[in-house]
Amino acid sequence: MADSSPHQHVAVLAFPFASHPGSLLRIVCRLAASAPDVTFSFYTTAESNKSLFSAPALPNLKAFHLSDGVPEGYVFSGKPQEAISLFLEAGYQSCKKAVQAAEAEIGRRISCLMTDPFLWFCGDLAEDMGVAWIPVWTPALSSLSVHFNTDLIRDTVGINALAGREDEIVKFIPGFSGGIRLGDLPGGVLFGNLDSTFAVMLHKMGKALPKAKFVAVNSFEGLESEASEDINSNFTKLLYIGPLNLTCPAPATGPSSFSDEYGCLKWLDSQKPASVAYIAFGTAGTLAPDELVALANALEARAMPFLWSIKDSLKKHLPEKLSEKMNRTGKMVPWTPQAQVLAHVSVGVFITHFGWNSILESITAGVPLIGRPIFAEQQLNGWVAEHVLRVAVKVEGGVFTKDGTIRALDLVLLEGEGKKLKENAEWFKELAHKAAGKNGTSTQSFDTLLKFVREQKVL
Repeated sequence: MADSSPHQHVAVLAFPFASHPGSLLRIVCRLAASAPDVTFSFYTTAESNKSLFSAPALPNLKAFHLSDGVPEGYVFSGKPQEAISLFLEAGYQSCKKAVQAAEAEIGRRISCLMTDPFLWFCGDLAEDMGVAWIPVWTPALSSLSVHFNTDLIRDTVGINALAGREDEIVKFIPGFSGGIRLGDLPGGVLFGNLDSTFAVMLHKMGKALPKAKFVAVNSFEGLESEASEDINSNFTKLLYIGPLNLTCPAPATGPSSFSDEYGCLKWLDSQKPASVAYIAFGTAGTLAPDELVALANALEARAMPFLWSIKDSLKKHLPEKLSEKMNRTGKMVPWTPQAQVLAHVSVGVFITHFGWNSILESITAGVPLIGRPIFAEQQLNGWVAEHVLRVAVKVEGGVFTKDGTIRALDLVLLEGEGKKLKENAEWFKELAHKAAGKNGTSTQSFDTLLKFVREQKVL
């Protein structure tokens, strides 16, 4: 196929679940705005694209659909990760077909592949196409290190008779010299169905990443130093381009994350400094009804000002009388401008699910966290936030109870330990803003990534 233009054409392939496509799109939007001479083709499923591209895109950024792998007439059984399994089974062939279609439509050969590393087979696709592969990792570096070291972990710990060993602390895993609880490793490494499509994907990803010249990561120098050292010294170079909430604060193609239609910021203006608990569990995280009630009872018992981002469909689980009492001290809304909320002087603690984006947004605002992991790598993120970064506490037993939540709130807001958490969060805040500044290391890494993309040629 002959190019109609000498300009580069970058194919960006996203893993179409949870926050993955949105995070990758934020990076691509910044690159596309900085390189109007480069064409970016963004690939995810039709459903994912519909939510991401609700506003006009940049002129050099176009959405293309990947197959979701669901056969016509297929009826979902409700099994966990069923949609992910179907998508991954389509895998290589789906991505190859989509890339070829974009080349034909745009009239330019693909010059490099930028992908979510979960799409591990894109390393092979890039090799077959004779182009560079750029994996972009948006979760924590610690989880990337764990997936790279999966075989080491399995060979050392074993994969049989692990029941009852969840609380065992081990210190041999690179990046965790202070130790890590086995039960806080991501599912699919030691616990869970190790033969599931998702677990196999993570294992293959860890083995495939050495094919990449570098991995762009949603982190900044000095945040996860041990994990960074392990990755840099063993299999690839890291390009720190985070935290994304500072380096890529708002996508150019979707609804503004700064919208405050429910008056959250005005309400915060009326509260005392560092007095408010902000509560949010991401777009995919859902608590069981009894935990919602326990958390609400703890807030009511403490008569604590709170701002709670909660869907209307979940509010029905709160008893009417409890909701009435809570409305006197707090505010419950279906949407908040999270970055602006966390940066507000009235917010004293962030109660959340330990999603990596949420952790970064909190520490870049200098706000300590109380966490309740829900799924995926959030158990590991919680360990890192509590025991490595020391900016958070995990709720007792990993679930919300009234008494356990009250103790966590008192620790963070009233006790000396909470002061240390706040100081650590402020320290990382300064590092993050420096890294994302005009001459910061994350800014320089973005320039390196941009230069690399512009220089790639089809072999």
